[in-house]
Amino acid sequence: MSALRGIDVAAGVIWQDGRFLAAQRPPDKPHAGFWEFPGGKLEPGEDAARALARELAEELDIRVRTASFWRCAEHDYPERGLHVRLHFFHVTAFDGRPSSREGQALCWVLPEEAASLPFLPADAAIVAALADEDGGRG
Repeated sequence: MSALRGIDVAAGVIWQDGRFLAAQRPPDKPHAGFWEFPGGKLEPGEDAARALARELAEELDIRVRTASFWRCAEHDYPERGLHVRLHFFHVTAFDGRPSSREGQALCWVLPEEAASLPFLPADAAIVAALADEDGGRG
């Protein structure tokens, strides 16, 4: 079996009123129907913070004002030949109102309720950590 292709992804845990924003993958994307944290792939030469700001502007039409790096997580998707490195940031201030620009459903979720949603396998440990650490917000 060949080695998995590695990709880096920036993901935002976007907070508002004690809830974080979850996005549901649209029907035309791999893992359709699963929930995830908004974000996307880093472009060549781009750092994770810059990628996060770009992706959230493109996907949700918001401008990040305050984001702090929280942790990295890694996950293999052998069926897709991918090894994903996710760089998670807490986004605690932004301009605009998140709106779906790519056909994804959005919902605000309490950390303790998030386990009831089918999140992507790569995000499962993050969902658990958010519930266990009171959102990791301090």
